[in-house]
Amino acid sequence: MKKQAVFFLVLGLSFGACKTGTDSPSGSLPFLGEMTFMTDANGRADSSVQALPEWRFINQNGDTMHSKNLAGKIRVSDFFFTTCPTICPRMSGQMLRIQERYKGDERIMLLSFSIDAQHDTAEVLKSYAEKLGADTRQWHFLTGEPDLIFELASAHGSFAEADANAPGGFAHSGALILSDRQNRVRGMYDGTNPKEVDRLMADLELLLKEPVEFGPKALELETGLHHE
Repeated sequence: MKKQAVFFLVLGLSFGACKTGTDSPSGSLPFLGEMTFMTDANGRADSSVQALPEWRFINQNGDTMHSKNLAGKIRVSDFFFTTCPTICPRMSGQMLRIQERYKGDERIMLLSFSIDAQHDTAEVLKSYAEKLGADTRQWHFLTGEPDLIFELASAHGSFAEADANAPGGFAHSGALILSDRQNRVRGMYDGTNPKEVDRLMADLELLLKEPVEFGPKALELETGLHHE
């Protein structure tokens, strides 16, 4: 067997030139991230899309939370910090919109990862969540080792880093990231733009309709990826 990993976007169930989200003729969302191909001697391939890495962080209640506890859940994630003077309040406001629409829906979880572990203790995150009006049964605010959270942001296709020259001391993306029941990234959206978040919620509806085991079919590899 020959194994090859490729980082790219898989549109729907094939490599067709579909558009993202609800514009896709197949009615399915893309897969974003690394795909692994296993080829046989006949050039046939089984493919799998890599899930996001596992993590273990502390939530706003001071409890240790493991990503395994979210198995089978659709997730909307962002990376923020509570003293952010720029885009974070808008991002949190849009996350609140999502919570209000899906409040009580146990299939969906919201995750906000703090990139300022020194300041954003569990107590600070709990106070932030309360002031925001977040329902922390469905929306968790998480803190932990900064480098691990920075790496997790990168794995989501986002970014976060300490930057003394950035407002508040951190540079980060304003993305909201949508991942499916198998913890694979399926969409990224501008969390400061209500129209983008409308699109996220429309795409989330597509994920709710997908079978749990939904994924790319076995694919015939093109020239250059055939087993030789």
